[in-house]
Amino acid sequence: CTLDSEVALRVGGDFFFDPQPGDSPVNLVLIAGGVGINPLFSILLHIADLHGYQEVKGNRHKLGTVKLYYSAKNTSELLFKKNILGLMKAFPGKITCCFHVTQQHSQICKELQPHVTGK
Repeated sequence: CTLDSEVALRVGGDFFFDPQPGDSPVNLVLIAGGVGINPLFSILLHIADLHGYQEVKGNRHKLGTVKLYYSAKNTSELLFKKNILGLMKAFPGKITCCFHVTQQHSQICKELQPHVTGK
């Protein structure tokens, strides 16, 4: 976002992301804590499927970028972290993630280090 950008915010409840062909592209910022990642991970997988379909067959979906911010006590509590890293590798620049840990006492593995911030 830039200064004066319009953003929509949704907290909890029933929500989904289902862009239709011909819709204008939107950039998403997904923010999750702990097990709250579950519905957002589903959205992330849906977006990855659309990107994959677009690259293989071409489609009329215009997709923006997705930035996931995901916080947990430590890296062992970051659910789906390997899947998320895989999506970032598969769709560089289109899907990105910043992990945040609040109570990490052990060394962070090298694979996660570039994507993790701490307390």
